[in-house]
Amino acid sequence: MNKATLFKKLQKNKLIKDHKVLKAFQAISREMFVLKDSIEQAYYDGPLRIGYEQTISQPTTVLMMVEALELKKTDKVLEVGSGSGYEAAILSQLSHQVYSVEIVPELVVFTKKNLTKAKIKNVEVIQWDGGLGYDKQAPYDKIIVSAACDKIPEALIDQLVEGGILIAPVGATYPQQMIKGVKHNKELEKVDMGDYAFVPLTGKFGKA
Repeated sequence: MNKATLFKKLQKNKLIKDHKVLKAFQAISREMFVLKDSIEQAYYDGPLRIGYEQTISQPTTVLMMVEALELKKTDKVLEVGSGSGYEAAILSQLSHQVYSVEIVPELVVFTKKNLTKAKIKNVEVIQWDGGLGYDKQAPYDKIIVSAACDKIPEALIDQLVEGGILIAPVGATYPQQMIKGVKHNKELEKVDMGDYAFVPLTGKFGKA
């Protein structure tokens, strides 16, 4: 499957309704964010391995999560789990600034290299345990978690602005539930967006 075919699929099935998200998909070359031996599969609508027991999520999943954030161009976003930088690249098109934290040092290097190739300048990648959030730049208008957690870490809720949106796959086993939480009175009002399968979060609040 190539980019044009996948784009037509997204339009035909109305999987993504926000035209701004579709425009961001068109603007970013996914080929820049996969391993060399996976370039021919860049637009396969499924996860691809990027090493270190991690994957780049399928394009449809990335776009559905991003759409659920209801991004504004003034938003400051925290991404937990940089992976290869593809999701951060999409986020960069729709927000003001993205702080992307990644616990695997080699993937931090990979992400930075990919974002530089893509000439994206409003994403800062930090080696950090994402379960702790990133309080240096808090609070955030939106937070997106790209790995499964048993429960949403309190630090992420604390670092989200009132009225802000958090998206995360939650659950200790497969499948996990994709949760959209809107912060009101210091707590998340949660909506279940359905079943998904993600690699587990690592670090203090995830897989050791």
